[in-house]
Amino acid sequence: MTYRFTVRLLMITLAAMLVVATYQVMPALRMAYLEPEAAPRVVTARGDLAGEEQATIELFQSARDSVVFISTAERVRDPWSRNVYEQPRGTGSGFLWDNRGHVVTNTHVIEGASAATVRLADGRSFPAELVGRDPSHDLAVLRIDARDLPEPVTVGSSDDLQVGQTVLAIGNPFGLDWTLTRGIVSALDRELPSPAGRPITGLIQSDAAINPGNSGGPLLDSAGRLIGVNTAIYSPSGASAGIGFSVPVGTVNRVVPELIETGRYAPPSIGIRYDPRVNEMARREGLEGVLILGVEPGSAAARAGLEPARLSGDGRLVAGDIVTGLGGETVRGVDDLLAALEAHRPGDTVRLSLRREGETREIEVTLGEGG
Repeated sequence: MTYRFTVRLLMITLAAMLVVATYQVMPALRMAYLEPEAAPRVVTARGDLAGEEQATIELFQSARDSVVFISTAERVRDPWSRNVYEQPRGTGSGFLWDNRGHVVTNTHVIEGASAATVRLADGRSFPAELVGRDPSHDLAVLRIDARDLPEPVTVGSSDDLQVGQTVLAIGNPFGLDWTLTRGIVSALDRELPSPAGRPITGLIQSDAAINPGNSGGPLLDSAGRLIGVNTAIYSPSGASAGIGFSVPVGTVNRVVPELIETGRYAPPSIGIRYDPRVNEMARREGLEGVLILGVEPGSAAARAGLEPARLSGDGRLVAGDIVTGLGGETVRGVDDLLAALEAHRPGDTVRLSLRREGETREIEVTLGEGG
């Protein structure tokens, strides 16, 4: 019994000595094998930025201050106390149009809001007043009373855009302010419904990441010029899927000055009444063009003597004049007519192509203002 106890005690003693020796040796092992690898790595010099990178950086720095952050609020009534208060509604983007404090954004950014605040890139915030809006193009103009404003965005052209051109978007997606994304022009002359229900035509499609909050921000070309206003995305998830749409600057440059001057946009009109549903039924029967259902008194159509459709004695609709072209553009339906009118202004004289009882003719009319 004493022998076994002695052997066990000896084994315990040896194990304890081994543990002590291990703890004494481990620091040396750590010093020998671990510490040299834990030292910071040597930094390798990067060298100059690539020319394309430098150009993008300079573009962002020059355009950033022209872009603004828009936050909106809505007036609600507490159902219990009946007190009225304002609560945050949403955020969006916009950009300075001129040195007088006019800010361009989308109609849907401020739709339903009772108040809007514009924050500049330097951190200053100002209450904004609504100057005018045009739901048919999803454009709106706000105004802030501020001094020492940054330079407004440089305006370019959308008439000569080509698929494949580089585009850049600056905005505030998901409230992440002054975010830059980059892509290319993916397609031109796209069409989407507007908040007013009629289609917005001539839209620029790009794959620059556009997300909720980018709405109203500028789409720029590689020279830093405004070529569009970001207005919508196509996405099953509601986030960027690489398909964004922008209102072309040609439309913006036509609509915004009218909003600033009069508070509304009056589209050009020839003074005819039509019904898209009736026209669609007529198209299914083989009719090409826009069936005139009425003529506004004193309008270009009235001065030109255009004849509307009428009902026969047995209740059938008898066509009068049918619009088949405007300004050199073929008109197959109502959307084509609206798109052709969009290329003109009130006061322009355009050539109108008509068909009546199988005969075609062309006349010139001077466009008036629509409602």
